[in-house]
Amino acid sequence: MLSLAWELWLAPLRPGGSWLVLKALPLCLPLAGLLKNRMYTYRWVTLVVWLYFAEGVIRMNGDRWPSNVYASVEVALCLVLFVASAMHVRWRLKDAALAQQLQSNTEAVSEVTAQEKQA
Repeated sequence: MLSLAWELWLAPLRPGGSWLVLKALPLCLPLAGLLKNRMYTYRWVTLVVWLYFAEGVIRMNGDRWPSNVYASVEVALCLVLFVASAMHVRWRLKDAALAQQLQSNTEAVSEVTAQEKQA
């Protein structure tokens, strides 16, 4: 939403908006995967977000007011998105490892119980 508002109304490069509004389209691609909680999408987002971070840093230092303020907001949002996505991936991998460990422990207990019944 920030990209659209920034490039169309708030502080466009040219009056009436610019083609830079199209930069918001790649951000729409991962929405379906994020809503379906797909691990690949979270990993992909942590990489793509750095393109928007770099754009924000460049425009924060090179543009005039108010565009540099919106660039600062973009940088902050990119950092929040990266941290949130990275933490989500980390927690999911940790949960998967715990589930696998629990399953292997359950299988080992079942095996021991079966051997005891045979004896």
